[in-house]
Amino acid sequence: MQKRPSVAVVGGGIGGLFAANALIAQGLDVAVYEQAPALGEVGAGVFLTPNSVRQLQRVGLGPAVELRGARVGVESRYFRHDGTPIAPVQVTDSSGWNATFGMHRADLIELLADGLPAGVVHTGHRCMGFSQTADVARVSFGNGATAEAEIVIATDGIHSELRQYVTPPSRPVFHGSVAYRGVLPHRRIPHWPADAWLMWLGKGKHFLTFPVRAGELINYVGFVPADEEMKESWSAPGDPDVLRREFAGWDPRIGALLAEVQSTFRWALYDREPLPSWSRGRLTLLGDAAHPMLPHLGQGANQSIEDGMALATILARANPATAPAALLAYERLRRERVALVQRGARENGLRYDSANPDLGVRDAELKAHAAFRRRLYDHDVVPEAEAAAATL
Repeated sequence: MQKRPSVAVVGGGIGGLFAANALIAQGLDVAVYEQAPALGEVGAGVFLTPNSVRQLQRVGLGPAVELRGARVGVESRYFRHDGTPIAPVQVTDSSGWNATFGMHRADLIELLADGLPAGVVHTGHRCMGFSQTADVARVSFGNGATAEAEIVIATDGIHSELRQYVTPPSRPVFHGSVAYRGVLPHRRIPHWPADAWLMWLGKGKHFLTFPVRAGELINYVGFVPADEEMKESWSAPGDPDVLRREFAGWDPRIGALLAEVQSTFRWALYDREPLPSWSRGRLTLLGDAAHPMLPHLGQGANQSIEDGMALATILARANPATAPAALLAYERLRRERVALVQRGARENGLRYDSANPDLGVRDAELKAHAAFRRRLYDHDVVPEAEAAAATL
């Protein structure tokens, strides 16, 4: 068996931890470096769809997702802001397979970390610099440590420190809105469905809920306009009273839920224009470091997981000498798909915020959008990654 390249993953979020699981499943030597002193996420939800769940199953994490997630079913719906039903939400792939789950981000991070052998993850390592030769890449950290590997994968998010070593700097694109987000115990809103993804749509705003943690918690997100650009953050504090005012007069169910909110977080919505390149030499980008996207298709985490599986599948067929060519094959494979999803998320956000004043047209588009979601969910990145690897 040929020698496989050693890999350093910089960033211990969903994309980095899944990539490590996928690489180890393929027999590669991996180390993960995370800047925070401990792994974890501020409490909020993430949506997993069939295109990524089949990859989680491949690395043995399917049972953990089923145990810790909350399956979202066929009662999922779009509504107008006053509660008038619009259309069902597509939650299965074309075969009818329902592998759509709401998950608490902290639970997903924990199950991904638990899937790794002891000693793979190194916390307290903030990336400060990068260099490479023809044969090896080196990452330096703020604690004075350095790491050497034959491949470095940057999974360090929208504000990636390593992106500058691949492509010229560019500004994230602010989309003029913020999301108020949080979770509520289901026992405080016992009549709320614990098995459905529900969204209400109004002029310039929309409101989303779905269950997490096996239905014990309800994740909510209220998307509202922002008067000025604010720093991208998952954890800036928000004012529950402001959130309640934003959705005053909407469906009374939303008012009842928001009456229970005691604290909330604000998240500014940014993405980036598609990058001209993801890889240079022995360094490549993955997930939000490569393609941050708006949340309006629920695909940020899912596309990161697809990235990780594609990269692991290709690197499993590489050796230290062919590793840079393998990274270029990964980039060619993934760039077009994620650019399509990035554009789709922007378009769907305009649809959700009723940018078209003809709501009949908007409602018809939502009904027709099920076909797009089926194609999205049908995608399996492994066969095409195997074909890409065969060209090395």
